[in-house]
Amino acid sequence: MNLKNSIFEKKVLLVGSGGREHAIAWKLAKSERVSKIFVAPGNGGTATTNKCENVNITDLDELVVFARENNIAFTFVGPEDPLTKGITDKFKAAGLRCFGPDSRGAQLEGSKAFSKDFMKKYGVKTAQYGTFTEYDKAKAYLENCEYPIVIKADGLAAGKGVVIAATKEEAMKTINDFMISDIFSGAGQKVVIEEFLEGVEASILSITDGKTLIPFISGKDHKQIFDGDKGPNTGGMGVLAPNPFVTEEVMKEFEENIVANTLKGIQEEGFDFKGIIFFGLMITKKGTYLLEYNVRMGDPETQSVLTLMESDLVELVQAALNSRLDEVEVKWYDGACVNVVLASNGYPGTFEKGFEITIDESIKDKVFLAGAQLVDGVLRTSGGRVLSVVGRGRTVQEARKEAYGLIEKVDFKGKYFRRDI
Repeated sequence: MNLKNSIFEKKVLLVGSGGREHAIAWKLAKSERVSKIFVAPGNGGTATTNKCENVNITDLDELVVFARENNIAFTFVGPEDPLTKGITDKFKAAGLRCFGPDSRGAQLEGSKAFSKDFMKKYGVKTAQYGTFTEYDKAKAYLENCEYPIVIKADGLAAGKGVVIAATKEEAMKTINDFMISDIFSGAGQKVVIEEFLEGVEASILSITDGKTLIPFISGKDHKQIFDGDKGPNTGGMGVLAPNPFVTEEVMKEFEENIVANTLKGIQEEGFDFKGIIFFGLMITKKGTYLLEYNVRMGDPETQSVLTLMESDLVELVQAALNSRLDEVEVKWYDGACVNVVLASNGYPGTFEKGFEITIDESIKDKVFLAGAQLVDGVLRTSGGRVLSVVGRGRTVQEARKEAYGLIEKVDFKGKYFRRDI
């Protein structure tokens, strides 16, 4: 291997267009090992990030051609959709390096039923469940359930395919929406119905090469739109990291049951899994349960976790791709991060977009853009969740004070945010 090419002047391809990808691009760009980051398709944040250039490509085969023609050292896949569609398999077949699981491993997120069956098979602690492809059988099952109950669309539904039904009527309406009205265009034709676990949710991102798994700092997501966890679910309105409920005892149970059995399963199933695995946990009085796997970084957890990471992300990715994660240690800032999402007024319902965004130049490094595009040199809103501001401090109070102070230096028409992250 050419030493110069293996350590310095690497060109990297990053796939995706959200706030998560802006944060990943920002973190990759900090590495001296990288000279250029192409982001496909990127957004208004990546358009102006150091070392970054947006390329308007989303087709997987075209991305393979681009990576080959531009001598890309490795490709980092941000979202789940290309992973479930086999981007890693395509890159591997072309002799190219891709950070993310193969399509079989990606089914841990791509199919809720596959994921729950995997957990059950390998002894990962999770809620009791049933899987249904026939509406009448799902309906009959709901007649005799204890409520509340959780109903999940089997396929990818952009984080919107999970409903906690408090009553039988709500549950019946949900399976009708999923299976008959088909609101998720096929993703809800199969449903998983599972017991409701009461407790505190936690998110733990981690990196794996299929042999070793290193957990990152935990996060506490705030999914509902209004203060006090009220109102409809969103893609996430803010994150506190580390999660104060993830104690040493929780981490011990997580590592001994969930991590160990997940790794065992990955190996026994023969998944080629060099990438990120995200654990959605529920901490209950009866112990720590796994709610779900994601096979990529969470959004907006990524913005918080990478703000606290002091290690070189490129170094970690290369160690995973080379199956040498057991040789590295991840270093963290000793403190906390509070990440507050600024959304368009009306989100998660209907909202207007196209409004100009102004960000004080002095805080550029603490703002990650999601639903924002650069239009003729002007940043404009283009989505529901527009951006995140991240505050960091030695204590949660310090981090929170910084985050809410930053919000005053960002403006766009109709900006909405929770005041209790």
